[in-house]
Amino acid sequence: MDIKLIPVGSGAKFTFPALPEKIQGKYGAKYQSFDIISQGTVKIPKGTAISEFSWDGVFFGKSKKMEPIVRQNSWKEPKECVKILSNFIKNETVLNLIVTGTWINIDVTISSFQARPIGAYGNVEYSIAFVQKKPLEIYTTEELGIVKTAPRNDSGDSSKGGSTYTVVSGDTLWGIAAKKLGSGSKWTSIYDANADTIEAEAKKHKKSSSDHGHWIWPGEVLTIPG
Repeated sequence: MDIKLIPVGSGAKFTFPALPEKIQGKYGAKYQSFDIISQGTVKIPKGTAISEFSWDGVFFGKSKKMEPIVRQNSWKEPKECVKILSNFIKNETVLNLIVTGTWINIDVTISSFQARPIGAYGNVEYSIAFVQKKPLEIYTTEELGIVKTAPRNDSGDSSKGGSTYTVVSGDTLWGIAAKKLGSGSKWTSIYDANADTIEAEAKKHKKSSSDHGHWIWPGEVLTIPG
């Protein structure tokens, strides 16, 4: 049995030189551990959705590379193993996680990795966790049930020299600012003047926030500062 990480697209694969004792898988909010060393396999029903994998292991130093647990043809210096995994994180590399001899063959990214040198043999203990990489789902305004409306500009408070603008499909705060205020960089003034409205609308669409005005929807009526 081997545990392999193969970059999706291009890049050199990485095989863990030694197997961990256990792999932990997360099903929604439930965790289950699987014994790797004694069982020799990970038995999980096919079709079960796994969102996370994690385990603790050891990268063995040169003086311990002949240990029976070490795959001789996969051994690398511990610092090289740490460097490879750290680069995967830094580059946000999507990886195909494969545990040979089991059904596990899934695209993931590394969500956390910690390494710590131990003892006098050059060994490095590590903890690693992966999260499943799911495809980005993109919907049209029709699929989301968003009604397209025609643009409408109403007079606002004349004493402040302001006006209102009704958002239409495809609008962004940058674009509205460029059109109404002469510069897209003034989008923050529109957001500040309408923060309560924009955030309330985001929550209606089941967003935790508007991401500071990134999310706006057709039909919102915004106050344009004078």
